Amino acid sequence: MNDPQSTPIGWAVSPGLTAYEPAVAAMEQRVALIQDGAAGELAWLLEHPPLYTAGVSAKPEDLLAPDRFPVFRTGRGGQFTYHGPGQRVVYVMLDLRRRGRDVTRFVADLERWLIATLAQFNVKGEIRPGRVGVWVTRKGPGWSREDKIAAIGVRLRKWVSFHGVAFNVEPDLEHFSGITPCGISASEHGVTSLVDLGLPVTLADADAALRTAFEDVFGATRREEPLI
Repeated sequence: MNDPQSTPIGWAVSPGLTAYEPAVAAMEQRVALIQDGAAGELAWLLEHPPLYTAGVSAKPEDLLAPDRFPVFRTGRGGQFTYHGPGQRVVYVMLDLRRRGRDVTRFVADLERWLIATLAQFNVKGEIRPGRVGVWVTRKGPGWSREDKIAAIGVRLRKWVSFHGVAFNVEPDLEHFSGITPCGISASEHGVTSLVDLGLPVTLADADAALRTAFEDVFGATRREEPLI
């Protein structure tokens, strides 16, 4: 376990779809409270309606269908990504002042968390140098490829993290065709989900696995109400 905390981390799950801009505003307000010592750490699980977000490294040419879904510029790391129903987004608001002030370790812990979540469904998640996120290898007669199943895009402000991860449970994978996800073209690598891999997993199933693995990596959690 990575530096267990004496105070459990808040664990909040929003039902239904949560609009992107109000969610980001609420997240940033919570981050400010954490910075000031006025609120505890929080992992906030939600789903967004279909949309694209552009990280600080996003290239205009990677937005292939600019009029398809709303596009939001965001201060997180990374390039273009898709959010939508069936994808579990987790905004991770942790105080790295209490966790070693090590950004590389923090990102590695996020990867370890997602890989451990996948392992609960007997899926082998892997990381690859130069390709942020978590990948699975898929094979068939005469072919093999690696598809992304989870994206990571974080930002730190005064050593408190925000934004987080996007875990594909059962999103409409065709929606990813409107962007070059994370700058990696479909001719090289694709996108997959637990259901696409043939696993009848619900969001509730995924949430339970995410929480178990999160606690193993980051410490104990306690139930908390969503921010909005």
